[in-house]
Amino acid sequence: MCGISGIWERNGCSLQDLKRRASAMTQTLSHRGPDDSGVWLSEQASIAFGQRRLAIIDLSSMGHQPMVSANGQYTITFNGEVYNFRELKAELERCGVRFRGHSDTEVIVEGFAQWGVKSTIARLNGMFAIAAWDAGERQLFLARDRMGEKPLYWAIFDGLVLFGSELKALRAHPGWKPSLNRGAITAFLRHGYVPGPFTIYEGVYKLPPAGFVKIAGGGGAEVGTYWDLASVVSQGQRNTLRADEEGLVDELEALLHDAVSRRMIADVPLGAFLSGGYDSSTVVALMQKSSLRPVRTFTISFENAAFDEAKHAEAVARHLGTDHTTFPVGGADALDVVPKLAEMYDEPFADPSQIPTHIVSALTRKRVKVALSGDGGDELFSGYNRYQWAQNVWRPSAKMPLAFRRLASSSIRAVPPSAFDRIARYVPYLRRVPRVGQKAHRLAQILSFPSIDSMYHQIVASHHPNPDSLVNGAQEVRTACWGQNLEALLPGPVDRMRYLDMCTYLPDDILTKVDRASMAVALEVRVPLLDHRLVEWVWKLPSFQNARARRPKHLLRCVLARHVPDRLVERPKMGFGVPLADWLRGPLRDWAEDLMNEASLSADDIFDVEGIRSLWVEFLSGNNERYFLIWNVLMFQAWHRRWGDASVADTGTRRLASLLN
Repeated sequence: MCGISGIWERNGCSLQDLKRRASAMTQTLSHRGPDDSGVWLSEQASIAFGQRRLAIIDLSSMGHQPMVSANGQYTITFNGEVYNFRELKAELERCGVRFRGHSDTEVIVEGFAQWGVKSTIARLNGMFAIAAWDAGERQLFLARDRMGEKPLYWAIFDGLVLFGSELKALRAHPGWKPSLNRGAITAFLRHGYVPGPFTIYEGVYKLPPAGFVKIAGGGGAEVGTYWDLASVVSQGQRNTLRADEEGLVDELEALLHDAVSRRMIADVPLGAFLSGGYDSSTVVALMQKSSLRPVRTFTISFENAAFDEAKHAEAVARHLGTDHTTFPVGGADALDVVPKLAEMYDEPFADPSQIPTHIVSALTRKRVKVALSGDGGDELFSGYNRYQWAQNVWRPSAKMPLAFRRLASSSIRAVPPSAFDRIARYVPYLRRVPRVGQKAHRLAQILSFPSIDSMYHQIVASHHPNPDSLVNGAQEVRTACWGQNLEALLPGPVDRMRYLDMCTYLPDDILTKVDRASMAVALEVRVPLLDHRLVEWVWKLPSFQNARARRPKHLLRCVLARHVPDRLVERPKMGFGVPLADWLRGPLRDWAEDLMNEASLSADDIFDVEGIRSLWVEFLSGNNERYFLIWNVLMFQAWHRRWGDASVADTGTRRLASLLN
């Protein structure tokens, strides 16, 4: 795991300037790789690669990057881990390749020399962001892993090509002169993240999951993919698995066991996050099955019982016999993270679980250098509440007239969330739904939608019907999250939701959160549930096996039941949250007021100040309906105050294709 950066000065540059610029860009990523650093230069081509290394496999100097192939043709800078590198190494050795060390980086670069860049990338099982220079053809290649676990930003400004693991690396180059993208700001207000391939800046892009870019000396970029989720889904629908349920559970356990065991390969201490839910418990159970000693597991406990999963994690850990640590976290610990978020996420980002994710990463890093997580299980196995709402609420309620549903919605919304929460205290704990008031109002929102697709689009947003109206002169960028023309591919609404979540919410929110929160403290997090072989297998499942109305994650739970009794994990889905609304009216009030005052909101004429202020006043009066939108605005304001080094574009969003012509 590392941080990578690079420059291609296609109009030429002195070696001294090239080295100084590459070193400055690389230094911005020191938090991602504290163990080693390297810069490689080609004076002839005016290209430079940089890397900050977090040493995990082959801790010797033989793993130093950037790395050049034995024949001198290819140079690589690489962030991530490749889990099948030993098999690929053996295959290359049969082709006559002789290796100097035993790092996965060397396997990749020698694979380029033997098989070519794109063919090698397609063989990799792992998480990665890779840049490669072909000295013979004078071409630059960029590639990202299939599910988007590792980030890669890139831009072309006239004759200058820049790339890096984080935007701060690109900013360090003196040629950085982008402007803010108003359409992306609007999309951020809707989602709490900037959906790819866009970034908050005009002309700067995220390489999408499974993205592959080739940039030649004289022209633009040739952008494509080496793996396509839509094709995976289409093929899966045509080749549905026919085994009985017991056979499917056997197949799933075998795939999971292999994915987990591959991600346990490391030359440094390793552990796992454990919440006590289905996903993390399955990962830890299979880790323990593969280990000769107790696996080290970690969780955090909160003072607020509505957000605390520690006792569930501890029960699972006791049953499995792991070496478990619970870190108690107070409200002050969580609040201390808030001022650091703009630095940590150098693009606006507003998923509130970024706070506990960073805390558990920082505390875990004190004990181990690598941690496995259960992320991805909700998208794979239909675990989100919205999928259950679609199955259990929307389908029966859709038979009712829309006017009747909207009347019921209004009746529910007339009762404040706090009143529902007070009533819920009289329900037995094991049957109690966490944050029932918030979920009741979410149910009311679902009842008011005219279609299930409109329900999905609004329910994953910030609950504002028209965020365009809050950003002056903006037209929201349109990306895959709008889910156009998907009914032919995925007629089932839950499958459509899962597909869209895998394309957008998973890489742009969940995996971005995990990457920044963990790499800020140099902790490598591995995600076995996103092994691409497992993803391909799950999309071959019949829909009824993967989206049961009354038993979400059915097959995964069948695997887990072989290792952990149901009674230890059966409970309502909790999530990884914080009491954000209470904080904003309480200990974070002064911080928020400073960002929400008229002068701050008026900066660069980005926002409709009156509209934002009215939402803030409404929130302070006790209305929680749009507090996620309030948090989004606050996170943008905090980011803009820290990184507001760009003008604001008045021309709207340029199409990606215009850059690539």
